[in-house]
Amino acid sequence: MYTPVSSRAATAYRQVGVQSCVDGASPHMLIKMLFDGLMQSLNAARGAMQRGEIEEKGRHLGKAVRILDEGLKGGLNPEEGGELATNLRALYDYCVKCLTLANLRNDISLVEEVVELILPVAQSWEQIGGDNGKMTQGGGA
Repeated sequence: MYTPVSSRAATAYRQVGVQSCVDGASPHMLIKMLFDGLMQSLNAARGAMQRGEIEEKGRHLGKAVRILDEGLKGGLNPEEGGELATNLRALYDYCVKCLTLANLRNDISLVEEVVELILPVAQSWEQIGGDNGKMTQGGGA
């Protein structure tokens, strides 16, 4: 299949732009970007479920699970974060379980439950970023 040069150039430009944002981001900003990506994936999954787009639903839920597992949970530091890190790990594990069931059962209420659980955490993370993201700890805990 042929992809026009302009489309390939736009894709390459976006990839470089995203990589530049990641490379220059503080640990605090990286976690904020993960929360933003997670919320986008959850909202896109809800939309796909409402439209009956099974493949898109699976793609977006899979991305959300990866962000939770590899990004947010992977950024936790149990030694420095103590009980907070332990609680966040349990929350992220629970959310992964909900999203897996949501995908299997095509249950939008489970996706909405995850949104309700994650949104306050994401908002809190954004609020503590008042120091322009100059935190020393990725994942906050």
